Amino acid sequence: MDVKWIESGQNKQFKAWHKLLKKKGRDKAESYLLEGFHSVEEALRESGSVQAILLDEKQELPFNVGEIIQVYRLKRGLFQALISTEHSQGILAVCKIHHASWCLQKGQRLLLLDAIQDPGNLGTLIRTADAVGLDAVILGDGCVDLYNDKVLRSAQGSHGHIPIIQRNLFEVITRLKEEKMPVYGTALQGELLTSDNRSNSFALLMGNEANGVQPDLLREATAILKIPLYGQAESLNVAVAAGIFMYFLRGL
Repeated sequence: MDVKWIESGQNKQFKAWHKLLKKKGRDKAESYLLEGFHSVEEALRESGSVQAILLDEKQELPFNVGEIIQVYRLKRGLFQALISTEHSQGILAVCKIHHASWCLQKGQRLLLLDAIQDPGNLGTLIRTADAVGLDAVILGDGCVDLYNDKVLRSAQGSHGHIPIIQRNLFEVITRLKEEKMPVYGTALQGELLTSDNRSNSFALLMGNEANGVQPDLLREATAILKIPLYGQAESLNVAVAAGIFMYFLRGL
């Protein structure tokens, strides 16, 4: 396996990778940086996803990537300039942004997200939707960038397991109701979640961490639900609440 050494910040490849730290650069190159052994290994399972592997100067490659994917070893300071974690595992992958295709079909289970801004929450929501076995995650306006490094770390490889689509949620909900799919909005003023809400097909609508689902969008839901709170906390974290809703509605 040929490993190329990069030790200058003026290197053309390094400059291109550094631009991927910002959304503008990711959008232009249609690529992103993925950090950590598990996440990189998951990405390698997707044909054509990984474009290159980047290693810290003393890090050995723990798995075989074949001859198609180029491996680079970077001087410590250059590698550190591409990561945001304090204790890095010393490996990055340059991955191609995958524009997922999705078509609404009967019997699907969907997660709709309105203006989720915390990257850790978004990554956890995607990972949980993957674990529950949902058919797609649909991001509405105001959501944090899907390829933000914290989103990627929290999702732990689930980006490649489940379709993640960016759409206008008003249009999506209109279409879902035309197909007779129940759309469950979530709010503290909703009705308590019960077994009657379980369905073979549903869309769960979760909202912004501070403000919840925007009122105009919430009014489009076929029902508004809430989780009972038995202690003194005023609400649940959006990712925790979504996990409870998803598993309960699915009947697991």
